[in-house]
Amino acid sequence: MLQSAKQVLHNFTAGPSILPKEVFEQASQAILDFNESGLSILEIGHRTTLFQPVMDEARSLVKELMQLGDDHEVLFLHGGASTQFMQVPMNLLNENGIAAYTETGTWANKAIKEGRLFGHVEIAGSAKETNYTSIPKNLSVSPTAAYLHITTNETIAGTQWHQIPYDCGVPLVADMSSDVLSRQLDFNKFDLIYAGAQKNMGAAGVNIVVVNKNILGKVSRAIPSILDYRNHIKEGSMMNTPPVFAVYVVMLTLRWLKQQGAVVAIEKINDTKAKLFYDTLDSLPVFTGPVAKEDRSKMNAVFVMQDAELEKEFLALCKTEGMVGVKGHRSVGGFRISMYNALSLESVKAITDLMKDFANKKG
Repeated sequence: MLQSAKQVLHNFTAGPSILPKEVFEQASQAILDFNESGLSILEIGHRTTLFQPVMDEARSLVKELMQLGDDHEVLFLHGGASTQFMQVPMNLLNENGIAAYTETGTWANKAIKEGRLFGHVEIAGSAKETNYTSIPKNLSVSPTAAYLHITTNETIAGTQWHQIPYDCGVPLVADMSSDVLSRQLDFNKFDLIYAGAQKNMGAAGVNIVVVNKNILGKVSRAIPSILDYRNHIKEGSMMNTPPVFAVYVVMLTLRWLKQQGAVVAIEKINDTKAKLFYDTLDSLPVFTGPVAKEDRSKMNAVFVMQDAELEKEFLALCKTEGMVGVKGHRSVGGFRISMYNALSLESVKAITDLMKDFANKKG
C-alpha cells in the first residue's frame, strides 16, 4: 500500500513516460550547474564547447547501439514523429511517384494521411478488417514504390511487427517511436528510421532520425531548407538551435542503456516483462486481450473487461496502489500497460499481482 497519497510507485504511462532514476538525477543537477560550469544546461549556447560534446556523444551512442554503418547519419530534430509524417514523403516521394504504406493503426494512418499530400500512396497491407488487432502478414509492395513505410509498434492498438519486412524490394522506412532500441534489429537494413524520444530514448521535445544518405536528393521538388535532411546532415543537427535539454536527456538515457549491457541485454529484460504480463493476462478470464497473440506488443499491452463497472473499480484500485498510466487510450478505452526500457520487472510483477488478486475477488 502507499505510504503517501502523492507517492507514485509504478509508472505505466505510454508517453512521455518513465525514464531511469539516475537520468532524472543527472539532468536535475545539470539544470542547476552543467558540468561544474556555473551555467545551467538550459542557458548554454548550442554552438559552445560546452554543448558540442553532448551532441557528438548522443549521435555516437545511437550509431554504436544500433551498430550503424558509415552510410547512415543520425539527426536530432524538432517536431517529434508527427513532423516526420510529412518530412519523409517531402524528401523521398515525387509528386507523380508511389509510396507503399502499411495500415496498422492510429499512427500508421496519420502517416498515410500526410504521405498523400506529396504523391500517391498504395496500401501494401492493412489490419483494418481486424480493427487493428493484428499485423498484416502478406504485403503487396509495388517495385516502383519510393519506399515502404511501417510503424513498428502501435502504442494505441498494442500491436508490434515481430517479422520485419526487410526484403520488401524497396527502401524501408520505419516509425519506431515506441519501441526503438528495445530489441535487436538489423538497423542498417532500414533506409530511414524516425522516433519521438519520449518513450525509450529520453524526454519529449526531440525527434531522432536515422537516414541512409544514399536515398536523399532524388526528388524533383524544392524542399524548404529546414525540412531538407541533407542540410541537417551537413550542419550536424545544428542548422538551427536544437532542443538542447532534450538532446542532453537522450544522451544520458543512451549512456544508461549502454551501461545495462546495450540492446541485447535490455531485450532479454523486456522479453521477461512481456512474458510475465501476457501469461498473467491469459490466465485470468476476467480480463481479455484483444490483440492476436503472435502480434502482441512487448511495449504496450492492451486489455479490457466486459463489465464497465469492474473497469472503473480496477482503475480506482490501481490509483490507490500508486500505479499510473493504466487507463487505455481515450479512443479505445480499456487498459494499457506500457513496459518501456526503464520500467522495472518489479513494476510488472506488482501490476500482475494486483490483477490476480482482483480477479480472485471478482471470480
